[in-house]
Amino acid sequence: MTEASAATTTDRNAEIADLLVGAVDLHCHSGPAVFPRLLDHYEAMVEASAAGFSALVYKDHFYPGMAHAKLLETLYPDTGVRLYSGVALNNASGGINPHAVDHAVKLGGKIVWMPTFAAANHIDKSANETKNYPKSADPMLAPIPLSVLDENGKLTKETNEVLDVIAAGDIILSSGHLSVDELKVLYPEAKRRGVKKMMINHPTYVVGCSDDDIRELSRLGVYMEHSICMFIPNERGPARWNAAELRRLVDLAGVEMTIFGSDLGLVKMPRPVEGYRAIVNDLLDLQVPRSDIRKLVGGNAVELL
Repeated sequence: MTEASAATTTDRNAEIADLLVGAVDLHCHSGPAVFPRLLDHYEAMVEASAAGFSALVYKDHFYPGMAHAKLLETLYPDTGVRLYSGVALNNASGGINPHAVDHAVKLGGKIVWMPTFAAANHIDKSANETKNYPKSADPMLAPIPLSVLDENGKLTKETNEVLDVIAAGDIILSSGHLSVDELKVLYPEAKRRGVKKMMINHPTYVVGCSDDDIRELSRLGVYMEHSICMFIPNERGPARWNAAELRRLVDLAGVEMTIFGSDLGLVKMPRPVEGYRAIVNDLLDLQVPRSDIRKLVGGNAVELL
């Protein structure tokens, strides 16, 4: 490496580091977990702190992590990182269960993820699109398929009760792995019932959003949370999509309605902060304005939290 290229690399690394100060990861898959994880909640906190992140949300598919977040904040009060979690409405939490949501709100939860691994949509797609999802060391009970819709295509009573608890708690309603057809019924009713914070996880993966779906739902006030893990290479192989496609997806909803979450923590993948560094580097290569990058990696998420 020449002296000039070394200086350029140093300048770029400094620029990336600056842009990550104040970042927020709403989708950190650290452990402990039944699935193999690359790092635990403590390590995720330490690495986020070193990078200057302002907040971190622990996501587990099977248990709410608010207690872990509160204990770590108490034990390590000077990290500068606020720690949060929420509840995923899979079978382990009783499914689409307003009592689990009420408990999450009362314990300081910030997000309710609709069913993920237990979503009927996820199970339907498990033979192809989701076949590379992690598995537990010991086989788990087969999931009971869950949907927010009844046999008539209407929201179930339990779903409406969940929406009311989310609205009262003023926390984030997130899509989980529901299908886009379910979300087109769910989000308008959520908005009608007073839910102000709405988000779709990896809209183009499992959920199945088209370009028009992204435009339509973002106009309704739903943020698109794109998973960084899908746009960067890893030990398992090349990225699913490249950064140019990510930029195109951002343009569909607009910077103001788009959030990046790492969705990292799986083994053989980059660590969460590494993922943010990689995607910011790619966006700089694409000449995305620094002000937009700040919104995508932190500013918009701060407003939701």
